Amino acid sequence: MDNGRKEKVVVGMSGGVDSSVAAYLLKQQGYDVIGVTMQIWQDEDPDIQEENGGCCGLSAVDDARRVAWQLGIPYYVMNFKTEFRDHVINYFMDEYVRGRTPNPCIACNRYVKWESLLRRCLDMGARYIATGHYARIERLASGRYALRKSAVAQKDQTYALYSLTQEQLSHTLMPVGQYGKDEIRQIAELAGLKVASKPDSQEICFIPDHDYAGFISENWKSPVPPGNFVDLDGTILGRHKGIIHYTVGQRKGLNLSMGRPVFVVEIRPERNEVVIGDAKDVWSDVLTCRNLNWMAVEGLEGGAMEVTAKIRYSHKGAACRIRQTGSDQVECRFEEPQRAVTPGQAVVFYDGDYVVGGGVIQ
Repeated sequence: MDNGRKEKVVVGMSGGVDSSVAAYLLKQQGYDVIGVTMQIWQDEDPDIQEENGGCCGLSAVDDARRVAWQLGIPYYVMNFKTEFRDHVINYFMDEYVRGRTPNPCIACNRYVKWESLLRRCLDMGARYIATGHYARIERLASGRYALRKSAVAQKDQTYALYSLTQEQLSHTLMPVGQYGKDEIRQIAELAGLKVASKPDSQEICFIPDHDYAGFISENWKSPVPPGNFVDLDGTILGRHKGIIHYTVGQRKGLNLSMGRPVFVVEIRPERNEVVIGDAKDVWSDVLTCRNLNWMAVEGLEGGAMEVTAKIRYSHKGAACRIRQTGSDQVECRFEEPQRAVTPGQAVVFYDGDYVVGGGVIQ
């Protein structure tokens, strides 16, 4: 990328090893690098920020600032609390109350880390933003930009980035996508970065204790009422605690004495019902998705395409045929049934290593 040398790039720095090495690599490549940490945590109390801030808490700011000082690059903390609340926290709660299971990291990537951060950075005169994601960006022969899976499959993060637009991709650099995690830690060690052995953050940053239902109960505008567990025929089996406590495919925590393992098959918010079935009932060979974003292709243009689809972050992917069934709707039919197709989660389509596009499961 010789024509990009000396261009100004803003690196989103979480205080972790991946984004720190991203900043280091770009400086080595000759870019004019600026480090930025996004302040997203909602509480002003420093103790609560420290406890709950995850990738954007106070310790993250301290670590990122220290790395920026080591690299000799300018460093800023930018306030994105309003954008994060509107596009991530409120969206997360609203989806659960509607009986769906959202992926807040995808919303954060699309609307906060890219849309809001990129806009501010372009205003600062930067040409690119960069992150420590394990993914690669390539411009295809068609002229379109597409994500390509990282060089090391087990670290690939393209699933959570499928909703990035062509404009956003054209202004983004992902320098760690060609490396494995061990190589990134080794680079950090050789560069003398203090975060070289810092453990990865695993939790949703604003719910570090994983108690999603507790968080929603405390922060939603009204109580989420209990309702009925029903079977596939509508027979009442018992009472549930509120639909925010459940997701499709769930077996544990139902507190139903059925004499056999049972699972959540469906959530019906309009009737406040949680539908219970057997293991076989949580498998499906077809799904519908909307809120489409196309990446490697402009769209299906009314036709169909053979792809591999991932229905959740940890899903290995499965062969399927996608066809357009509306202006913003695609039907995805799998060769083999898939377990726990979950409304609210993303389905992402791949052609080999490349992201074709994706949408939200309906």
